[in-house]
Amino acid sequence: MILVYTEYHNGQFTKKTLETISYARALSKDIIALTINVEDPIILQQYGVSRIIRVTNQELSVFQARAYVDLIRQIVQKKQVSTILLPSSANIRYMSPMLAIKLGASYLSNVSSLPKEGKVQKVIFSSKAIAWIPIASKQVMTLSGNIVEVTEAPVQATIEDFSVEFSKEDFPIKHLETQKFTNKISIDDASIVVSGGRGMQTPENWHIVEDLADALGAATACTKPVSDMGWRPHSEHIGQTGKPLACDLYIALGVSGAIQHIAGVSASKVKVVINSDPEAPFFKEADYGIVGNLFDIVPKLTEKIKNLPK
Repeated sequence: MILVYTEYHNGQFTKKTLETISYARALSKDIIALTINVEDPIILQQYGVSRIIRVTNQELSVFQARAYVDLIRQIVQKKQVSTILLPSSANIRYMSPMLAIKLGASYLSNVSSLPKEGKVQKVIFSSKAIAWIPIASKQVMTLSGNIVEVTEAPVQATIEDFSVEFSKEDFPIKHLETQKFTNKISIDDASIVVSGGRGMQTPENWHIVEDLADALGAATACTKPVSDMGWRPHSEHIGQTGKPLACDLYIALGVSGAIQHIAGVSASKVKVVINSDPEAPFFKEADYGIVGNLFDIVPKLTEKIKNLPK
């Protein structure tokens, strides 16, 4: 039996969650989806989930890894789950190794293929090599983005409300308040991401990145040097040492393409690079490239996009 952990933000299940469900359907028809503080999760039946476990608990309104691990452990034990599938996110990367240890299960992160002869694929050595790793009988697995298409497979679902008991040790962090600094699209939820590197020259030029992102309905991101210099917050840092990216369209402005950055965004479907240096390493990895002055090209591109018919 497979348990799919779901993530729900801004009134909807994330794209990576729906991809994880589609992946689970390719493995088994016996799927349980876990939802946390989702009032009506019945929409999941459109994607082939026939059994939904709904947990409603205000203590879980703010992510606490220990509490979430304890919750999943109790469900796994009660439902005799053998495989736990989780979408990739910052919280999942923190929680999933703890979960594997707690369950005494094997742990596989950033899986990038469906199983073949009992093995799954993941990239290693900064995306320079591929390893095929056997699936264990008891497995915790996180999935890279864009490895399967989200497909609908309507079924009739049943919803089971699940109560869980926590200990004080499950909540070691005291939550005081949540401050949301922006209403813009988050990197985790975005299908399009526009990023900037040191080629932006100064933080005062960042409006060029933001204007293009606004025109496309995209999230903004940056390279590690940009965040290290304080031009942008570290929450926007993408790449192997930041947030891994697996969006539909990634546009890099003034990004030369360090190995760690390219490795962290390699799962994106289409990569577009705009850079004045024709020898920039990123051009070798890009699907489309423009050699030229981004300060001339990008504002014109933004204006063209704004003038497109809605």
